[in-house]
Amino acid sequence: MFTGHYPQLMAEYNCWMNERLYEACRQLGDELLKADRGAFFGSIHHTLNHILWGDRVWLARFNGKTYDVKAMGEPLYEDFSQLHAARVAMDQDFLDWAAGIDQAWLSEPMTWTSKLYGMSQTVPRWILVTQMFNHQTHHRGQISTLLSQLGVDIGITDIPMLPVLNA
Repeated sequence: MFTGHYPQLMAEYNCWMNERLYEACRQLGDELLKADRGAFFGSIHHTLNHILWGDRVWLARFNGKTYDVKAMGEPLYEDFSQLHAARVAMDQDFLDWAAGIDQAWLSEPMTWTSKLYGMSQTVPRWILVTQMFNHQTHHRGQISTLLSQLGVDIGITDIPMLPVLNA
């Protein structure tokens, strides 16, 4: 039975959903993955790159690691297999990080600077952690819609169906 806290739950969910999403995407092939579908980042492939980019930017603020990032909107990986491998490694970093934090750490204030919005803000860490996980879910939802339009169903996406909760 799962006895963790919100970041652990969301790190597990993130990993599970990314596995499902990448498996669904693998069915399409490069041409369909990279076709402009009118999404915010154009293609499914570019949206997957953006999710990884956002995860690297956010998690670096929390775990102190340095990740390779480019300007927002520039793909980190053109090759789907390399993107998938980077995704798997990133998801493991999420799991490792989440296992080591506690409520006291989440409650501490953190000052962060957004290059996108041109501002700095100090808020409790739990707000920024929530933003990080919300960002993932938001863009995975966009990809899920694009996949559905292509006839690919990724299946159940509800948190209570997470395998770690049903073990």
